[in-house]
Amino acid sequence: MASSSASLFEPPTWAGSSASGYTVLMCGRYTHRLTWPEIVALYRLSEQAVAPNDFGPRYNIAPTQRAPVVRKRDAGRECAMLRWGLIPFWAKDAKIAYKTINARAETVATAPSFRAAWKARRCLVPTSGFYEWRRTPGGKQPYLIGFKDGRPFSFAGLWESWKDKASGETIESYTIITGAPNAVAAEIHDRMPVIIGPRDFDRWLGAEMPPVDLLKPYPATEMTAFPVSRAVNTPAKDEPGLVEPIAIG
Repeated sequence: MASSSASLFEPPTWAGSSASGYTVLMCGRYTHRLTWPEIVALYRLSEQAVAPNDFGPRYNIAPTQRAPVVRKRDAGRECAMLRWGLIPFWAKDAKIAYKTINARAETVATAPSFRAAWKARRCLVPTSGFYEWRRTPGGKQPYLIGFKDGRPFSFAGLWESWKDKASGETIESYTIITGAPNAVAAEIHDRMPVIIGPRDFDRWLGAEMPPVDLLKPYPATEMTAFPVSRAVNTPAKDEPGLVEPIAIG
């Protein structure tokens, strides 16, 4: 994918080796700052729904970490903590997840890693904003992109369940679908996550035929972007200050 800046949601580049067998060069980050009552209200979960043990606000979610997703379950919806980076059910091992943090809207219906989930396992990924990097004379500057009024929103996602044949462990994982940017995101990068509005939740989660028409840029008039601290570049950093705007020269 051609770009003049490092992409939040582009696939990682493999270069050499590390303890896990790969060195991952990427900067995928987003945030969710919703409370459990907000999750229940926004996604119309059962009032008896209980928050997962590891649910809580996050300021710097990075690939392979666990984060909340909302999916259809029986006659209703549930919020579960899944691992970011979809592992297809047919994968030999979990390493593929580093390449599958995102699914391109243009090919999601046919790509081997995503086509089964596209048909039957769509989900919503709660978020309060996503980070993207702009190249500047002083280096790559992170921006936080979200809604002007600060309201939470939802990425279009897919989820999958995979069982490790060696250990017997089952891992549930997800990916975020990306597409063309709106005018706000285009100032920083040439792609952005697909956003699903609340009125389309039912269709996205439950339509028998995948709703291809929803894979479009969200209107830019409601969105904004502002520079934030470069501390967000470090996955270990996960603190409220990361989402605060900063002044840059």
